[in-house]
Amino acid sequence: MTTELTTTTETTTTTPTPATPSKLRDERVRTAVHAGLDKKALGPIVLDTGALTSIADYFIILSGTSSRHVQSVSDEIEKKLREEGTRPRHIEGRGEGEWVLMDYGDFLVHIFTEENRRFYALERLWGDAPRINVE
Repeated sequence: MTTELTTTTETTTTTPTPATPSKLRDERVRTAVHAGLDKKALGPIVLDTGALTSIADYFIILSGTSSRHVQSVSDEIEKKLREEGTRPRHIEGRGEGEWVLMDYGDFLVHIFTEENRRFYALERLWGDAPRINVE
């Protein structure tokens, strides 16, 4: 007598859904974007870079119309996040105001003059990262 043993395995495949405003996992990112917008920053973009790099989960990219405007936007973002108990690990480029990089660990804030934003084109460089709409 031959006994046949059969086993079945079920696999479930899930398709990742693109990040949406309701799926933003870090409210500090929303705070940073809104603080920039309060100072009239231009072209805010949030990239979900968590699956692409260990540098940060999110890149926030904003522009200012001048170096002074870039500095003002960075000051406002730092102020609003500090009010919520979040301090930057490091801030670079504030003195020149052409490209300010604010490192908050889980997310980075890049604030450029419009000319430097076009030149460095981080949106293109990180083009594989899903964009998140922050409202």
